[in-house]
Amino acid sequence: MKRHHFPHRSQIPTLLRTSATIGAAALFLAACGSDAGQNAGGTPPPPEVAVHTVTTETTELSVTLPGRTSAFRMAEVRPQVSGIIQKRLFEEGEVVEVGTPLYQIDDALYKAAHDSAVASLARAEANAVAASNRAERYKKLAKVNGVSQQDYDDAEAAARQARADVGIARANRDTAKVNLDRTVIKAPISGTIGRSLVTDGALVTSGQAQELAVINMLDPIFVDLTQSSTELLRLKRKLANGELQTLDNDQLSVSLTLEDGTTYEHQGSLELTEPSVTPETGSVVLRAQFPNPDGLLIPGMFVRANITEGKKADAILVPQQSVTRDEKGNGITYVVKDDNSTEIRMVKTDRAIGDQWLIADGLEAGERIVYEGFQRIRPGTPVTPVEIALADAELKVSSNSGAAGSR
Repeated sequence: MKRHHFPHRSQIPTLLRTSATIGAAALFLAACGSDAGQNAGGTPPPPEVAVHTVTTETTELSVTLPGRTSAFRMAEVRPQVSGIIQKRLFEEGEVVEVGTPLYQIDDALYKAAHDSAVASLARAEANAVAASNRAERYKKLAKVNGVSQQDYDDAEAAARQARADVGIARANRDTAKVNLDRTVIKAPISGTIGRSLVTDGALVTSGQAQELAVINMLDPIFVDLTQSSTELLRLKRKLANGELQTLDNDQLSVSLTLEDGTTYEHQGSLELTEPSVTPETGSVVLRAQFPNPDGLLIPGMFVRANITEGKKADAILVPQQSVTRDEKGNGITYVVKDDNSTEIRMVKTDRAIGDQWLIADGLEAGERIVYEGFQRIRPGTPVTPVEIALADAELKVSSNSGAAGSR
C-alpha cells in the first residue's frame, strides 16, 4: 500500500505565508490589467486621410466625336452620247488627272455627222456671199431706179437670211464637233478612279442612271462629324464670353483615331458647321479637312475625332476618385477645413479629362479635398490630413493592384 506524506506541523505557517504572497501578486496584476484595458478603450486618434490641395492651371479642352470620312471631291463618270464602248483607256485604281481619256465610244456616226455639218456650213457661207453681193447691186440700181424698191427689199432680206443660215450651220457644226469629242469620255476631276462598271462592247446611252466609274479626290479628305446642338451652343457661348480662348487664328484643330485604335499622324482643321439641325437626332454636322498624302484614309471609314475647343486659363482639375455621387447623381466631395474637420461639398463637373474631373463650380484654389480614406470619416469629424502627390498616389495604387494580381 502506497503511503501519503503530509507536511509536518512546523511547515504549515510557512506554506500559508507563501500562498498569501502569491494571491497578493495575482490581485496586483489583475488591477494593472484593468487599468490598461481602460486606457485602451479611450478616445482613438483622428483617422488619417490622403488629401489633395486644389490648384488652378491652364488646360486645353477637347471633345471626341464620331465621324466618317468622305471624298474631298467625287465625280460619277457617265456618257454624254450614246454608242458602243470600244475600249477602256485606264487602269482600275490608278490616279488620273482631269481630262484623262477613260473610254472610247464608237465614233463613226459622229464623224459623219460632223463632216455633214462642216459641208452645210460651207454651203451656207457661199449662199451668204452671193446674197450679200446681190443686195449690194440692187442697192445701187435702186438709187437710179434701175430696179423697183420691192426688188431691192427682197434682195436685202435674202442676204440677211443667208447670214442667219450661216449662223445656224456654224452652230450645227460646233454641236457635231462636241458630240464627236464626247465619244472619248474624259475624267471630269483629278483623283483615284475605282473599278469599271462596264466592259468593252457594252452599249451606253446619254444620261443613263448607271455610272461607268467613280473618281474620288482623296488628298485632302473630309471627315463628317456629328455633335449635339446643345453642346455646340455651349461651346459658342463659352467662346463668346471669354471662358475659352481659341489656340491659333480662331481655327479649331482636330486629330483622328482610326478604326484600329491608332492615331492618324496628320492634324486637321474644322472647316464647316452645317447651318441647320437634324430634326430626328437634334444634332449638327461638322466637317473637318485632313491632308491625306499617303492615301491611308478612304471614303466611308469610321473614325473618332478629337476637337480641341480651346484653352481654359483657370481650370480646376481634381482626381475622379475624390468625387462621388449621391442618389440624385449630384457630385459630392469631402473638404478638409482649416481646423482639420471635414464637410461635404456639392460640386458641379463639366467633363472628364483623362482620369480627372474638370470642376465647373463648388471648389476654389487652395482648398483640400479627401483623396483616399472616405470609409473612415463622417461630416464634421476631425481627421489627420496627409498631403500626397497625385503621381505618388497613382504609383501606390498601381503597385497594390500589381501585388494583388500576382497573388
